[in-house]
Amino acid sequence: MTRKVRQNRRENKMALTERNDTGAIAWITLNAPHNLNALSNAMIAALQAEFDTLRADDTIRVIVLRGTGKAFCAGHDLKEMTASRAAPDGGAANFKDLFARCATLMQTIPTLPQPVIAMVHGIATAAGCQLVASCDMAIAAEDTRFGVNGVNIGLFCSTPMVALSRNIPRKAAFEMLTSGAFVDALRAQDLGLINRAVAQDDLETETLALAQTVAAKLGSAVRIGKQAFYEQITMPLDQAYDYTSAVIVENMLQQDTEEGIKAFLEKRSPNWEQ
Repeated sequence: MTRKVRQNRRENKMALTERNDTGAIAWITLNAPHNLNALSNAMIAALQAEFDTLRADDTIRVIVLRGTGKAFCAGHDLKEMTASRAAPDGGAANFKDLFARCATLMQTIPTLPQPVIAMVHGIATAAGCQLVASCDMAIAAEDTRFGVNGVNIGLFCSTPMVALSRNIPRKAAFEMLTSGAFVDALRAQDLGLINRAVAQDDLETETLALAQTVAAKLGSAVRIGKQAFYEQITMPLDQAYDYTSAVIVENMLQQDTEEGIKAFLEKRSPNWEQ
């Protein structure tokens, strides 16, 4: 099994993100434990670069996103944001650019051809919770805490709200946003923010098992399906069926799909070209 390690480096400092490939799975690690893997300007740029590279990588069928240190991600870098207030405009231009690039990053994840799994531990707060909600799937350690708690410091989590409110029931999202309260992993599982909560010692094993299960499927079928999933979900029912009917015809006409169906009928493993 091949293994590649790629790093984004900035001014000869420790890489803010690290990429480790194991077979068809790419592990992207947020590597800023000193500030709980905050989504600083540089971290957003590093993650965006990783995703842009992965979009064109046909060898990768699943992406796992994880963090080093005590936390998955504690949201934006408040010290960096505060420092920008020294600008003549009070930081307005920087804030606008920061949130626009963060929005682009979050919207990139569902448009990637590969499913993205968040492997979450410690805390995932504010934009860190937004990052989890933006991923296609998530597995968290049982002692993980999730929150959109900006309201506690006078900053309503308006942008994290977009992803959160598309993951969990409306009233639960509104309570989290207005109370600033944390929810634990079991509650996050019940709400649908994560797929499941597992023991900390089992977190990597369980995440790897899910990634391997998905990576073993026909890559072209999963790519078609992921795109269709996000396209149809916002459509009226009749339009969704019209659209997905065309998608499944396209899928059926693929040679590897024909082979997969033939193998199933013949009770053997498919001989796919992927």
